[in-house]
Formats: sequence, C-alpha cells, structure tokens
Amino acid sequence: MARNIEAKCRQCRRIGEKLMLKGEKCITRCTIDKRNMPPGQHGNSRRRRVSDRGMQLREKQKARYSYGVFERQFRKTFEEAARLPGITGENLMVLLERRLDNVVYRLGFGDSRAQARQLVRHGHIYTNGHKTDVPSYLVSEGDTIQWRQGSTKNKYFALLKDKIKDKVIPNWLTLDRENLIGKVAARPTRADIEPIYNEQMIVDYYSR
Repeated sequence: MARNIEAKCRQCRRIGEKLMLKGEKCITRCTIDKRNMPPGQHGNSRRRRVSDRGMQLREKQKARYSYGVFERQFRKTFEEAARLPGITGENLMVLLERRLDNVVYRLGFGDSRAQARQLVRHGHIYTNGHKTDVPSYLVSEGDTIQWRQGSTKNKYFALLKDKIKDKVIPNWLTLDRENLIGKVAARPTRADIEPIYNEQMIVDYYSR
C-alpha cells in the first residue's frame, strides 16, 4: 500500500499557509510560524511571479494535501466529479467530503485526517454495522459510523469521549456524544464545506 511519508510541515511550507495537517499541533507549535518559506535552498531570495498555471497547481495541491490523497486517486475523483450532473467543482468537493476518513475526522474521532485514516485502516471503524477499512469509501445519507466494539475498551476511546464534548460537528452530520455514534444526516453541500482551496482553479487545471 502506497504511503506519503513526506513531512507534513514541508507540505504546508510549500503551499505557504497552514493546512492543519497535524490537528492541534498546527495551532500550538507550527513550523510555518517560524519558517514561512518553501523548503529547499534559499540562497536566492528574489520573489518570482507565479503564472496562472502555477496558481491552479497550487490550489490543486492544497486540496490534495488537505485530504491526504495521491495524484492518481485525486485525478480519478475529479473525473468522477466531471461525469456527475451539476457543477464539476462542487461535485469534487462533495466527493472528497464523503470519504470515510474525512467523515471520521469531521466527527472528531481523529485529531487530523491522517489520524482518522489510520483509525479506518486499522479496522476501528464500522459503517452500518460492518467493518470498513477503506479510507476512500464514500458514505451516503443515512449511513451510521461507529467504533468497533473491541476498540471502545481502549484508553484512546475513553479520552476521546471527554474530549469530544465541545467538538463542533458539521450540519450534515449528527453525533451521539455518549456512545460516539455518528450518522450522515444529509449529503454535504457547498455551503457546508467551506474549503480552503479554489475549486474552479482545480477544474481549470485539469481542463487545459
């Protein structure tokens, strides 16, 4: 299984802004606050003008890094979004939000999408009563997301129950905070997502 082992802070520095890839660590001790410059050699400090193509690439990379998706999988998601009726950019956002690892993160089960993805891969998460260890699985309206019964006995689960009390949950999800059972109340919309990237630039990038 392919894994992205590049340091998360390097990805943020390359983009030039916080992508919150490490959860709370990005708030308390973020590298970009101390070294707000791209990784690599910096002998030439001259700023270069970024082309339109470069700006489109930057927005695409912001989305990829944020959701932890490789290029091949991201392009496949875009192609699926383009086949669906409606606006391609909005379709892309909805497909990314419906990923199981993202839903686990949105419910507060993981401090970051990377941690949520690990929880899914290790079999801690059940969907509609069945083990689902595929992070890219797309949830649908009415689906329930809960912890495997055996996983509710570990120390992390006990700490999470107390920590999640103040977690803000998106409108399209509901959460039973006592039993830590989430439900997809509706499909996410453009208004629910509030992306940090420009989806139209991503469409323009792939439509060249």
